[in-house]
Amino acid sequence: MPAFFRSRLLSLVTLAAALIGVLPAVAAERPNVILMMADDLGWSDLSCYGSEHLQTPTLDRMASEGARLTNFYAGCTVCTPSRMALLTGAYPKRLGWPGGVGGYRIPWNHGLATQAVTMAEVFRDAGYATAMCGKWHLGNDPRMLPRGQGFESALYITASNNQTKKLWRNEELVADPFDNRRLTELFAAEAMQFLRTRDQRPFFLYLPFSAPHFPAEAHPDWDGKSNNAAYGDVVEELDARIGEIMAVLRETQLDRNTIVVFLSDNGPEPGQRKWASAKPFRGLKWSSLEGGNRVPCIARFPGTIPADQSLDHLTAAIDLLPTLAEACRIPLPVDSVPQRDGVSVWQTWTRPGQPASHPRTELLFWNGWAELEAIRAENWKLYLTEVDGIAGSAAGPVLINLQDDPAEERNVAAEHAERVRTMRTLAEQLAADIAAHSIPLGQP
Repeated sequence: MPAFFRSRLLSLVTLAAALIGVLPAVAAERPNVILMMADDLGWSDLSCYGSEHLQTPTLDRMASEGARLTNFYAGCTVCTPSRMALLTGAYPKRLGWPGGVGGYRIPWNHGLATQAVTMAEVFRDAGYATAMCGKWHLGNDPRMLPRGQGFESALYITASNNQTKKLWRNEELVADPFDNRRLTELFAAEAMQFLRTRDQRPFFLYLPFSAPHFPAEAHPDWDGKSNNAAYGDVVEELDARIGEIMAVLRETQLDRNTIVVFLSDNGPEPGQRKWASAKPFRGLKWSSLEGGNRVPCIARFPGTIPADQSLDHLTAAIDLLPTLAEACRIPLPVDSVPQRDGVSVWQTWTRPGQPASHPRTELLFWNGWAELEAIRAENWKLYLTEVDGIAGSAAGPVLINLQDDPAEERNVAAEHAERVRTMRTLAEQLAADIAAHSIPLGQP
């Protein structure tokens, strides 16, 4: 063999050996992910979002160490479809959502179809350990429960804390009834145990807390501590428990290699409107008004997501699957079921000053009964049908400029007829695509 070829072959062998030695280290350095979600927490129920009644120092610190998203929308305006959207990156209508939630219009044994590709399955198939602690609410059929949807371990309630009294670990019933006052404590303790005893794989930990969903009942150690009744006690305990989890991240030296995202599943519950707040927005849970599903969202990853950011880019919970997959260098399946509607906003989070355009330009809104009611494009929101709380919506389309009118009180449709036509056409095209590329609701 000529010397030239011997030299090239030796170089290739050396490079291959080097890569083999490096690959395990590269895999080990993939970020961990903790995805936390509150239940029915309003946009301004955190002090870093302007709460007038609540103190949330842990989440305030998290926001100061990362990005506070101010134009973020939950997956839907009620529990079950919001979770469907978060875990699949798809609008709930693509998953056969008929309106309502598990146990209320949706039968208990119906839910997230098993053929749907979930965030947990994406991370598990990429070699991540996957765990869940919290509220599931995606179907009670055994195949639809967390372990059938990609989670290797789970401590959970199957529905909201007003709908069930049973607490499960994997397939084992561990409490009946559970103590509602201590659910946040239990879920946080399980998460901390997972962090302390995990194996060496990178991990995806999903923490959909049941707090502050009604009935809000204060933990004995927090009872009466806030200035906002039991609701405030529950929110401030939630903040403190998240602080305990963050302390374990530092204790186990996982802090700087773990992406932490916090959000709410929808806006305030109507029965809790006396204590919860979505100011300056109007509307509550079930409503497509801004207060129904514009929610707080905080993203933290030291050294990668720049600290002390306030990002006003249009973003939604359906974007978290592609965003976190990109962050962890996980390729998403091209033929995912259902078709994904989410886009990765990782570059927006990590390079806020770069000129690259933000990928999300529009978003559809359904009310809690699965009626398509509105579309947002940039700072404009067009209501397509009559909507509770929007004056004049029965007489024709309502166009809102959210930048100037966050309370959605002034209809400017007559002044922007062409914009109305363009946005209506876009909404019809998107809705037709969803109808043509959807899957049935999961059934036994």
